[in-house]
Amino acid sequence: MLTGDSGENHFARRFSHIEKELRVNERIRISPIRVVDESGEVLGIMSADEGRSLARERGLDLVEVAANSRPPVCRIMDYGKFKYEQSKKERRAKSRQHQQQLKELKFRPKIEKHDFEFKLRNARKFLIENNKLKITMVFRGREITHAELGENVLHRVAKELADVGLVESGPRLEGKSMFMLLTPTTPLPKKKEKEGGSGSSDAKETKGEADGSQPGQGLESLPKGSPPTEKGVRT
Repeated sequence: MLTGDSGENHFARRFSHIEKELRVNERIRISPIRVVDESGEVLGIMSADEGRSLARERGLDLVEVAANSRPPVCRIMDYGKFKYEQSKKERRAKSRQHQQQLKELKFRPKIEKHDFEFKLRNARKFLIENNKLKITMVFRGREITHAELGENVLHRVAKELADVGLVESGPRLEGKSMFMLLTPTTPLPKKKEKEGGSGSSDAKETKGEADGSQPGQGLESLPKGSPPTEKGVRT
């Protein structure tokens, strides 16, 4: 029987990483295996055939969740439901990720004060939302002969936005336009959780995951230093 950190204490920890390609039912070739039921209770060490028989009796699947353990750990679960819940969580996580975009604002060398302030507010908003910002100075006609006027405006923009944006490149002149690229320096503001703890959506989601979507559910409840309970297993 395994002892120490590689034994029972190992199974007292939740499986924080599950391999993407799990072996299920007949694909489990190694024997013996340690079997955990759908409620998280350790049934003990048995042959792979015995584990599959137990799973079939319950109308569920036998899934290898810790191939590197000795013996490997397999859990009885509804594998189809588990895959569905995993894909739902991945889609939720992906939808919450903010995709950084490149925004652009155009200025003129002789821009009016109110126009400058309006564009500056938009620039600040884009950077706070964690987007990169391209500032384009547009010259018309003979304005290009006084490119320093446009450059001064760009430097002024960079100075006004110094608290939320960092100059990544520029100003640089290309043809009849001058460009400057700003990158955000402030992270996205965190959403405040509702007071009271139990009412937060994150808490509910965490609870939901613990209730049924994680293959390692319930293993943390095993007492440390004591062997797992083995039911219906021949020694």
